[in-house]
Amino acid sequence: MNLYRRIFLTSLAVFHSALIVIAAENAGQLHAISLTPATSAEKAPSTDGFIQRWLILDPIRSNTPLTDNAINEAVKKEYFPGQLSLIPRDGDKVKVGETELTWHAVDTRDYNVNLYHFAHSRGAPTSNVLFWAVAIVDCPEELRDVRLAIGSNAASLWWVNGQRVIGIFGDRQTVIDDGVSKRLTLKKGTNVLRCAVFNAGGATDFCARILGADEKPLKNFIVRLNAVADQKP
Repeated sequence: MNLYRRIFLTSLAVFHSALIVIAAENAGQLHAISLTPATSAEKAPSTDGFIQRWLILDPIRSNTPLTDNAINEAVKKEYFPGQLSLIPRDGDKVKVGETELTWHAVDTRDYNVNLYHFAHSRGAPTSNVLFWAVAIVDCPEELRDVRLAIGSNAASLWWVNGQRVIGIFGDRQTVIDDGVSKRLTLKKGTNVLRCAVFNAGGATDFCARILGADEKPLKNFIVRLNAVADQKP
């Protein structure tokens, strides 16, 4: 091997090693690329009606099987006070056992919320976990005969204004409108959507939108960072 070829191959190897190091250092940032901190007071749904702003609690460790009986029993447990009634704000903290967890307000650039990215970027577990998420939906008028349409990886349960409206179970992939609630009414003003997503392993995410009486996605509402009563003049 001549000298020039040896120099070229050595330089190429060094360059390749440098790329590996840079990729490793930036891995955490890449995992969070679909999510950004929510900062504006309000956010409209996507052009397809998907809710792209959520308050998500750091994941709770859970080895719950993904069957309907196991999931239904698991949500009867009080992991933290007010888990089915509180309206969290960004940065609020709760105690689950001896562990302090934080609520994070995030926006997703996609139709779905990538919970794997959310947890991985915080150094939190992504497998055998339970995620709680809340969306604060503000409607300009009362909306009758609407449906909540959701998908999740894996099992999930959903509430609207404190009433459970739908659940899907098993080790499933996220499919748009995989589960659709019965018809319900959203109030004029603040409505609280809440979900519990259980993941056994691998990727995990969810999506949600509201279908009108004509079964088309609604877009005439906003998603707030805080409840209306929390807004300061």
